Amino acid sequence: MATSAPLSTSGKRVLGGTWLAGPFFDLTLILGVAALAVTSGYIVVLNPHLFSQVLFLDIWLLGFHHVISTFTRLAFDAKSARENWFLVFVLPWVILAGSGGMIYFFGLWSIASLYFYWQWFHYTRQSYGIFRAFERKSGSMGLLESRVTSAALYLVPLFGIAWRSYENPGRFLGMQLFCIPITLPVLTIIGLAAVTFLGWWAILEARAWRQGNPRPILVMYLLSHFAVFYIGYYAITSIDTGWLVLNVWHNAQYIMFVWWFNQNRFKSGIDPQHRFLSWLSQPRWLNIVSYFAVCLAISTAFYAVIGGVLRVDFFTAIPVAAVVIYQSINFHHYVVDGIIWKRRRSAKKPSLPLPGSSTTFETH
Repeated sequence: MATSAPLSTSGKRVLGGTWLAGPFFDLTLILGVAALAVTSGYIVVLNPHLFSQVLFLDIWLLGFHHVISTFTRLAFDAKSARENWFLVFVLPWVILAGSGGMIYFFGLWSIASLYFYWQWFHYTRQSYGIFRAFERKSGSMGLLESRVTSAALYLVPLFGIAWRSYENPGRFLGMQLFCIPITLPVLTIIGLAAVTFLGWWAILEARAWRQGNPRPILVMYLLSHFAVFYIGYYAITSIDTGWLVLNVWHNAQYIMFVWWFNQNRFKSGIDPQHRFLSWLSQPRWLNIVSYFAVCLAISTAFYAVIGGVLRVDFFTAIPVAAVVIYQSINFHHYVVDGIIWKRRRSAKKPSLPLPGSSTTFETH
């Protein structure tokens, strides 16, 4: 007979709100992912010759996987594929043509530069979305607090990308990089604004704590956000190693958050219209392991075919054709990701769980 045992206290109140999916999931998403990212970066700082190896593991285990995670919301069943046919079957070719055209007319630097700034915006927006999920769970943040916190959340990454632009390192991941010209006065203004709103945010959180309305989960997430962007863009001097920190953080974060979203989407059980994905998304260890194994297997097979055809070797130079294809996949992910997460209010799409909703991990 199958038995089940809860592994979390999801839905139970803690100081300042409820867990998204229980303490294990939430603390892994907040602290575990940040620790993984920072550790990866400082391994390379201490041993620069390990950059290629750490990058390979990041791309294989997280990067490829996180792109495929997007398709769990687009094309994991016939119904979803029909609903998203343009995003799945047409848009990739449009973006591939655009990426190829950029390199043909402007050179490889154009793709590298576009990626450098677009990934900064994409990473920041993703973190903002996760912050909003935690904010809804806290259920106790006023309008002023929300706006001040959002401003601080955006200004720290803005200072980071402005700092890299001011440094103008010239190359990024082995490619020529064009940086938006940032003068010292502009950088100073952005930095002062970031410090001001960080201080304001800290004062508001301290006041909330004194008034008996602390938000420790939300604060932990925001501190991890500030720390990762600070380390990735400022504390680590190498632009490539700093990017690696941010990339590991973003990829692992996205994989976990999409799983959480899918789990809530199918929390009532197996959906006959999405039978495979809904089974994978059930909160039991067999299903959880199967979910990540399926995504990893699909991503490994897909990228292995591309790598084999284009003779890609991550430990040496990557051919221009591979750069075009890989960056087109990234850009497609950025575009699609910006679309599908705005659909949550549509009647056909599940809404993000409201405060008090629950997620329970079980073992069978």
